[in-house]
Amino acid sequence: MTANGEPAGEPAPPPTPHGRRGKFWWVKWVLGVALLALLIAEGIYLWPRLHESWRKLSDIHWGWVAACIWLQALSMSGFGRVQKQLLNAGGVAVSQRKSVAVVYGATAMSVTLPAGQVFSTAFTYRQTRRFGASPIVASWQLVFSGVVAAAGLALLGVGGTLLSGGTIGPFKLILSLAAVVAVVWGGNYVSRNPGSLEALLRRTLGLVNRLRKRPADQGANKIGDVLAQLESVDLGKRDGALVAVWAVLHRFADVACLGAACYAVGADPRLAGLLLAFAVGKAVGSIPFAPGGIVYVDATLIYGLTAAAGLPAAQAVAAAFVYRLVSFILVAIVGWIVFLFLFRTPQDDDAEFEKEFSQRRF
Repeated sequence: MTANGEPAGEPAPPPTPHGRRGKFWWVKWVLGVALLALLIAEGIYLWPRLHESWRKLSDIHWGWVAACIWLQALSMSGFGRVQKQLLNAGGVAVSQRKSVAVVYGATAMSVTLPAGQVFSTAFTYRQTRRFGASPIVASWQLVFSGVVAAAGLALLGVGGTLLSGGTIGPFKLILSLAAVVAVVWGGNYVSRNPGSLEALLRRTLGLVNRLRKRPADQGANKIGDVLAQLESVDLGKRDGALVAVWAVLHRFADVACLGAACYAVGADPRLAGLLLAFAVGKAVGSIPFAPGGIVYVDATLIYGLTAAAGLPAAQAVAAAFVYRLVSFILVAIVGWIVFLFLFRTPQDDDAEFEKEFSQRRF
């Protein structure tokens, strides 16, 4: 026996992961200190204005709050329509009620859980597969709906900049619009002419297999299956137009929700500034620093409403509070209620879909 109790001549077991620090153990402390500093800075900035902001909230116009809630529900319904229409283009029939239920459940996960985007995407993929979509159609719907949402946000930012008198180079504007058109056209062309893609895929597969030192034809049998599934996707003119309409409704209803929050506290925001504050707030919110972008999204909205929309600081704080209460807290509560009532029960195919999802990249 050795001094530490191990039998002589036998190597000691390797140290457990819990007994040693990771290589980047200090990162969480840096992030924690940065978040604390941000909270302190925001508190110092807002403290003189909190009393006046509270007075604004105590004199709130409840009719505009009701409009704010209705507009946010309309925005969520619009995104449900986007996903429904994309699935319809892939040959999958799904009701609007089910599509919106998935949107609420996925949003609740996205804004409240750590790494919420991962859980949200996996949840949407699993439910889409359960609706009858093939793996390719389910993946295509996820990617394309994200592209549509990002394009709508970019166009809102461009519109706000133009209305505010800012200058955007025509080259950048044309390039942004051309990129959206190219994505739509390319998706349609590939889905209608899968044979034109087969040779490219086989050459690419051969190159990858050669780099990985594997047989040249390994995985070639799956190309036909992928192309056959891709053939079922046909985003025609009607579906494409409806996707665009519902995407615009989704974004503009959300902007109108922010505007109604401003009017609820007695503010009168400039339209251009409202568009800019919304676009920047949503863009910053896509950074997965904290669930729901808490603190830094609020600070961005307050600054945007103050600097761009022309609101006094006290009204900007109150308006941001009302908007986030509806678009973040209320939507998360409704989403978790929907999840508990409709999606909580485990299904037999959950493990299969989780394995499928883990093998895909979005």
